[in-house]
Amino acid sequence: MSRYTQILVDKADGIATVTLHRPEKMNAYTQVMMEEIITAMDDLDADDAVRAVIFTGHGDRAFCAGADLTPDDKARPFSSNAEVEDLSDERVRDGGGRLTLRLFDSTKPLICACNGVAVGIGATMQLAMDIRLAAETARYGFVFARRGIVPEACSSWFLPRLVGIQQALEWCYTGRIFDATEALERGLVRSLHPQGELMDAATGLAREIADNTSAVSVAMTRAMMWRLPSGDHPMMAHRVDSRSIFTLARGADAIEGVQSFLEKRPPEFPGKISRDMPDFYPWWDEPGYE
Repeated sequence: MSRYTQILVDKADGIATVTLHRPEKMNAYTQVMMEEIITAMDDLDADDAVRAVIFTGHGDRAFCAGADLTPDDKARPFSSNAEVEDLSDERVRDGGGRLTLRLFDSTKPLICACNGVAVGIGATMQLAMDIRLAAETARYGFVFARRGIVPEACSSWFLPRLVGIQQALEWCYTGRIFDATEALERGLVRSLHPQGELMDAATGLAREIADNTSAVSVAMTRAMMWRLPSGDHPMMAHRVDSRSIFTLARGADAIEGVQSFLEKRPPEFPGKISRDMPDFYPWWDEPGYE
């Protein structure tokens, strides 16, 4: 029996697929779903056989229709009746932010196959994923101002980095729903696909990563690309680049990468994230790093 009730997790040939699965609610987000995705990410990150993760929604109507706002307390993303004495109380923390922070810390590349409507947290959770593909019928909305709240899930950090401050502000100020073509034109998604071809396209991309690259190299690259651009000076990037190249170039994956190239054959990288990451990873935990 599955350990999950609101998501489905499938692993096959190095690729994991996480499907948001509340078909009766257009896959609306709840605290249970948040906790299950975080648990699934812990499992997938610990599994060296998993090389890439695809996120999608059940059916062809919705990726995720936002937070479940029905009166059912078991489905609510948080308890609106929680009594807190100050805003440092742990219960004040945004559940969407808990999720995107966990996605941000992933060691595996995350691909989103947005199969339909994605509003509120359905849109903002995608921002912490690395590559976003969409069905031609997908629709997006950062609708928070129309609900009397503000953007959540750390989207004030992610969204401007993806589409620029002007576009991020327009979408959030208006709270309007926009289509997949606009999402593509403004840089929110990488490509559009007919509904029936979306998962094949996402799987093909994941397959290209899984079959041709070093897991250790990809994990380091992901951390570098997400963390280093926010530094005040490129010197921090240079320091991490230098240490990474020096360390990885002496490893088994680099030897295999060169050898497979010379022998004109597919690589078989032996490195595993669980044991072969550079000893300075995670460098951002070092004293003095900001």
